[in-house]
Amino acid sequence: DWLRKLGFLEVLRDVGKHFAVNMMIQKDSVRERLNNREQGISYTEFSYMILQAYDFVHLNRHMGVTLQVSGSDQWGNIVAGIDLARRCDQAELYGLTAPLVTKADGGKFGKTEKGAVWLTPARTSPYAYYQFWLNVADDDVARFLKVYTLLERSTIEQLLKDHNEDRGLRLAQRALAEWTTQFLHGDDGLERAMKASEALFSGDVAGLDEASLEEVFASAPSTEHALSELTGGLPLADLLPLTSLAKSKREAREFLANGAISINGAKLDADSRLEAAQLLHGRLALIRRGRKHWHLTRWS
Repeated sequence: DWLRKLGFLEVLRDVGKHFAVNMMIQKDSVRERLNNREQGISYTEFSYMILQAYDFVHLNRHMGVTLQVSGSDQWGNIVAGIDLARRCDQAELYGLTAPLVTKADGGKFGKTEKGAVWLTPARTSPYAYYQFWLNVADDDVARFLKVYTLLERSTIEQLLKDHNEDRGLRLAQRALAEWTTQFLHGDDGLERAMKASEALFSGDVAGLDEASLEEVFASAPSTEHALSELTGGLPLADLLPLTSLAKSKREAREFLANGAISINGAKLDADSRLEAAQLLHGRLALIRRGRKHWHLTRWS
């Protein structure tokens, strides 16, 4: 029904029902999959080119689109749309592709890749965007500085020279993260991202604003609690087993006795209690075990 509403079925009738299928079978990659009984090809994959071809026709008919821009892996799909538009409407459409940007491990940058970022703070916060570039592998950073920044060649060369003298400082990654974040999110976004990164590394999170706290710990384990539980103070040995940081009160006491637990950046001992006055912005408490394990508690 939805294909009929889109006019897709009418298009196939207009150009002959075998057009799209023949177009696909002509591709070596599709033909090999069809002939390989072990692997085969799903209907979703097989229909992808047909749907993208019609999408180009639809965009041209209703929005006047005449050019599709994409990575080189979409070339065949674009050509299918160009051919379909010529057969249906005698329209002249065009395609422009660029080489895919790939990482050293062969993975590509794309929305279907794990850990992909969006160019909007509604999808990827300035902090997460900054961290994405900060964690680029050494094998990729030189090329990405040339692709994703407008730094002068001499600046990049000097930066890479300094970076290679002590890769642990990640000077090249920092320059890449700062340039790309400032370019997309402005000075304010970069400042917030850098401040949040420094606070997370040091554990001194008490100075972060509420929005930054939510951004930084968006993917951290979290729990909701009743504010009334803090009346008179809640022993940390009772609180920790309610989080992801301790499995039992016994384990919680061990962590506390060893000085492994801090709340909002302050180290606490086995006799410590969490009180309402300690909450950040009146509702948040960030518990840290060791250097890497965080848990966000929200109180209302």
